[in-house]
Amino acid sequence: MPSHGLLITGTDTGVGKTFVACGLASALRRRGLRVAPFKPAETGCEWDTESNSLLPADALLLKATSQTHASLETICPFRFRTPVAPAVAAELENTNFGRDVVIERLRQCYSELASSHDVVIVESAGGILVPIAWGLHYGDLARLLDIPVLVVAGSKLGVLNHTLLTLQFLQTLGLDAAACVLNHCIAAISPAAKTNAEALRKLVTVPLYVLPHARNDQRSDIAAAFDGIAADLHNGLGWPNSS
Repeated sequence: MPSHGLLITGTDTGVGKTFVACGLASALRRRGLRVAPFKPAETGCEWDTESNSLLPADALLLKATSQTHASLETICPFRFRTPVAPAVAAELENTNFGRDVVIERLRQCYSELASSHDVVIVESAGGILVPIAWGLHYGDLARLLDIPVLVVAGSKLGVLNHTLLTLQFLQTLGLDAAACVLNHCIAAISPAAKTNAEALRKLVTVPLYVLPHARNDQRSDIAAAFDGIAADLHNGLGWPNSS
């Protein structure tokens, strides 16, 4: 299976995974790469009466940002209304397909995206251990697809512990942690937010990137930060040059 992919996971929910995925997709496109997003499961979707289907807001944003022609059904094959973990939502909504069926569908979707794009950016729902189906979490998916992991950490109180636990789990699972992104864009100014970057630099052994607070006068800095992350990942992971 093609391995030019990257799983973006978080230390928690609401830490800015989709923001980082979109920023990275835009930066890779500026480098001339064809980028496909892959959101295996999205919960909290709204029902659309026109299309008579659930609309996955994050997946739609990722599709628009990457400017891919891939179908939404391939980009986000599993969608649920209930805003809980995918496995829980599937059970509550009586759409539990079972682990083997979910794995096969995700393999098919990833293969289709990887065959027509240079890089596939996979975004988890929540953190690395969130169950997609019972007996299948996002760490399992990264192993199945044989792709490295980028950890997004929201800069708030508790992020040191959450980041170290996530990185330790990736190591235990034998997964390659490509980098960690400390996201200040979602954070209020606080003592923790002011000290998290310096503390994490002393604690983590993977490349650490820091996104500044998202004020209007710093948008160019944020784009430049994503360009730097994209360049390092492109070169470090051996992704192909533009097709």
